[in-house]
Amino acid sequence: MPEAEPRPKRPRTLRRDRVINTAVALADADGLAALTMRSLAAALDVKPMSLYNHVQGKEDLLDGMVDAVFARIDRPDPQGHWRSEMRARSVSVRAVLARHPWALALMDSRSSPGPATLAHHDAVAGVLLNGGFSPALAARAYTVVDSYVYGFVLQEAAFPDAEPEAGEAIGDYPYLAALAAGHLMRPDYAFADDFEPGLDLVLDGIEALV
Repeated sequence: MPEAEPRPKRPRTLRRDRVINTAVALADADGLAALTMRSLAAALDVKPMSLYNHVQGKEDLLDGMVDAVFARIDRPDPQGHWRSEMRARSVSVRAVLARHPWALALMDSRSSPGPATLAHHDAVAGVLLNGGFSPALAARAYTVVDSYVYGFVLQEAAFPDAEPEAGEAIGDYPYLAALAAGHLMRPDYAFADDFEPGLDLVLDGIEALV
């Protein structure tokens, strides 16, 4: 009896979460500018038009990608102590954005936030309101913390890997030279080491208002 020919493998079912996770991976690898519906379809080995069964278009895709990033951030426990929960959440935000740097510019710009985004914002509001913050002060604290975290992530991404060159470049700027020689040029200096001490300064200031 002749041996039956093996059946061709069926392609994996295309679902919205697979489309979005693939788009996130492409943006991680090549940057957001390189992500198009055509490049996404190629990565998924499907025709571009088939993507529109799962996302309405590029804006809907970006909404889903941002929501996927928010889903990877540790949410604070609304019943926990506000300072420890906000501190842990801020550390998680920085770690997640370091893996997905393209997301920073999109985090708070989407007009149609997804469920993970809304759940995250709700948890942050909850831990602050339960911690004794008025609604106005909770909004201010949230803004101040995120301004620090997002700003640090931006600076960290732009900070040069190579040691800055002193000497003639800053010889005419004595205070800058002193800062470089006394801190920035130290062999053990790492820009990342300033994140958590700076975060504690921010939280100290917020705590003084509560």
